[in-house]
Amino acid sequence: MGDVNQSVTSDFILVSLFSHSGSRQLLFSLVTAMFTMGLLGNTILLFLIRMDSRLHTPMYFLLSQLSLFDVGFPLVTIPKMASHFLQGEDSISFGGCAAQIFFLTLMGVAEGILLALMSYDRYVAVCHPLQYPVLMRRQVCLLMVGSSWLAGVLNASIQTSITLHFPYCASRIVDHFFCEVPALLKLSCADTSAYELALSTSGVLILVLPLFLIAASYGHVLGAVIRMRSEEARNKAFTTCSSHITVVGLFYGAAVFMYMVPGAYHSPPQDNVVSLFYSLVTPTLNPLIYSLRNREVRMALVKVLSRAELRPK
Repeated sequence: MGDVNQSVTSDFILVSLFSHSGSRQLLFSLVTAMFTMGLLGNTILLFLIRMDSRLHTPMYFLLSQLSLFDVGFPLVTIPKMASHFLQGEDSISFGGCAAQIFFLTLMGVAEGILLALMSYDRYVAVCHPLQYPVLMRRQVCLLMVGSSWLAGVLNASIQTSITLHFPYCASRIVDHFFCEVPALLKLSCADTSAYELALSTSGVLILVLPLFLIAASYGHVLGAVIRMRSEEARNKAFTTCSSHITVVGLFYGAAVFMYMVPGAYHSPPQDNVVSLFYSLVTPTLNPLIYSLRNREVRMALVKVLSRAELRPK
């Protein structure tokens, strides 16, 4: 009981992201620039989807949820990391650590499910266009988004409560720049092998099942696109779907490395790089991928800019 009490009352020490590099100032500036770009890009995308009626469709409704997750991911990790770097204070409270684990797990699980549901949306749009208004009606879209959030909340609640229930009575130094379950379990002075096995099993289900749905959806989409006679329709379908596949590859590539590859096969510096990738790099790239390769988004941006120029000064 004393061990548990010590866990609750003691802070953790986070290892700086830049501790393994000599160019600390340069890397910090790069991370700050990407953080700003990501927040700005996703905020603009959310604004365009909200303001332009042409983007009030199921696909863009799901995309707006993806942008919400991409705003949340870096907000949970980067400001705390920046504070540590600027102030030289590398501790995080037990409650702060719990909050990071909860929100990152919530958004990670929810985004993985959302990407699978977005692939189903593209499958219906390409393979069953006449039934699209019925199959992807507003109630269905709300159910999709609600289920992804609910799955994220349930998974995050379970993982956070179990992870922080273990006694952390040895070293308080987390070899990571934020609190993440695999890094924290290494500090526990209790046997966590059964829980780690359960995490790996649930990780396989959480990652593999959505990936299976994505592969099945795009397998049918590819077949349908190849059979299209109109070159314009074929190019539009390829452009939209390739953007989504790119985002899926970025997100799941990092997630598979972190949660399906055994910890013995990657080092803490590698974990830091991969975690930075899915918590900052991917959220920064997603709005660029969707806006630069999407004609509707570009037109909405031009429309908003044109209105701004026409306003009396």
